[in-house]
Amino acid sequence: MLYRVAVLAALLLALVPDVAPSPARAQSIPSSLQDSGPEAIVRQRKNAWTIGVAGGLLDGSNMRFVDELAKALDDGDNLRILPIVSYGAASNLEDLLYLQGVDAAVTQADVFEYFRVERRTPNLAVRVNYILSLPISELHILAREDIRTIQDLKGKKVNFGPAGSGSSLTGTIVFQRLGIPVQQVMIDQSSALQQLRAGDVSALVRVVTKPVDFFAKIPPGSGLHLLPVPFSKSMADYYGIGEFTDKEYPGLVPPGRTVDTIGVPAVLAVYNWAPNTPRHAKVERLVTRLFENWDKLQKPPFHPKWREINPAATVPGWTRFAVADRMVQKLRADTSARQQKSLRNDFQEFLTSSGASADGDREALFRQFLQWQQTRSTKPQ
Repeated sequence: MLYRVAVLAALLLALVPDVAPSPARAQSIPSSLQDSGPEAIVRQRKNAWTIGVAGGLLDGSNMRFVDELAKALDDGDNLRILPIVSYGAASNLEDLLYLQGVDAAVTQADVFEYFRVERRTPNLAVRVNYILSLPISELHILAREDIRTIQDLKGKKVNFGPAGSGSSLTGTIVFQRLGIPVQQVMIDQSSALQQLRAGDVSALVRVVTKPVDFFAKIPPGSGLHLLPVPFSKSMADYYGIGEFTDKEYPGLVPPGRTVDTIGVPAVLAVYNWAPNTPRHAKVERLVTRLFENWDKLQKPPFHPKWREINPAATVPGWTRFAVADRMVQKLRADTSARQQKSLRNDFQEFLTSSGASADGDREALFRQFLQWQQTRSTKPQ
């Protein structure tokens, strides 16, 4: 009897379909990790459209821009960007010139001029081009409360960051031009902040796009503040005017006050490989996808500073990469076409709403149209 019951139960179970898939069936390995052929073919495919971009220090704003480029432009085996943590903006240009696997880099205008004028790098303007201008990086000088002006640092220990960082070059240039000799220290900024609090150094210098957590997280009453950096004609060749506010750094700037500083122009640079070569093709694809996906970078979760970048802006003293120049021309043409289409649509809406005839006095109609546009734009939304 028990045997027949067991057999019947087994038959019933066999007739009932599976309701839920087994764990093995429910999961699948990503196609990019599955076996995809002989190793030689995999190696060739992985390297064909992978491009290295030197960003800077891991906790720097330039590294975030490069990381976001990698995320926004990623196209699997068709384009993969490898963000490279480096010594910083100053050494990035040297990496772009000499380091294998680096085809693009974030660097600064003063770095380019230093390599061109002081180091006399052969054919620099031909070998290195730019794609676009990035947001300026501000010169931050963090000091103890007993240091009130930048002149008070004369003869004192000042950390300029690791050798090769943007601050190691920019800070040196600025102090030289201001005629303020200091005892130069070259250590990482986290260690320098500890030494600053302990009184072992009097200030630290960092060049980074504001605001950055390194400074923003310093609480009020820390005994530290940001020093004003005066702008003079001696700075005008490389730098611009910048400032810090209490909203950006509430623990370092007094309420309602601002602190003057200088801004350092930054660029996304590429090596100008010879046309019809694999390396040139990689850079061309990077540039093309950048402009094709520009709108993506203007929206969250990407850094809000992307919205401040004008991709058509020129960089004095630099040559724009030819592919980027063509994309800028296309961008301008597309923008002009959209504006003209919008203008035609608005004009037709004006004719419809006003009952005017397009066969009338065109000049008078256009003046009325402009007045109508202005009135409409000033109405509360």
